Amino acid sequence: MCASFTEALPGSPARARTCTAQRGFTLTELIVIMILVGILAVSVMPKLQGAVSLRDDAWRDGVLSAVRYAQKTAVSHRRLVCMSVADTTVTLSIAQANPASSCNASLTGPTGAAAFVTSDNPAMLTSVSPAGVLYFQPDGRVTTDGAGATASNRTISLSGASAIVVRGETGHVE
Repeated sequence: MCASFTEALPGSPARARTCTAQRGFTLTELIVIMILVGILAVSVMPKLQGAVSLRDDAWRDGVLSAVRYAQKTAVSHRRLVCMSVADTTVTLSIAQANPASSCNASLTGPTGAAAFVTSDNPAMLTSVSPAGVLYFQPDGRVTTDGAGATASNRTISLSGASAIVVRGETGHVE
């Protein structure tokens, strides 16, 4: 550390000499900091990716529970339940009377919202095969239309996760 001092040479007036402190990092300090940041990045990145995969698993689990809830509600209420699957939302609706060929009252999700489950990532859902609304009949079957003429196996494909398969004749969800 540099302090100001007075220097007096023989035969000359006294002069004040000041020294200013140098600021900044040395090359060695910068290299050590970069190595520490690299080590921290290597240890933190897997945990961050783990959190992202948990969010993706939560979307799959939400869709799976919506399918099961729709099937169980159709059987327990003895009414037609319709399930619409979009990129970021799954909505359920129920027929107000039985027999019915369309659903006209919405079923609220666990949070009280119209959507049963939502996702922030639109890339999570890849497809519903065959495309369209899933119709859960009062007897538990899954059909291609509200009238219940044809039972159909349905597959909901999700990116990065195993597909959800609904068996048409039994309504069993895998």
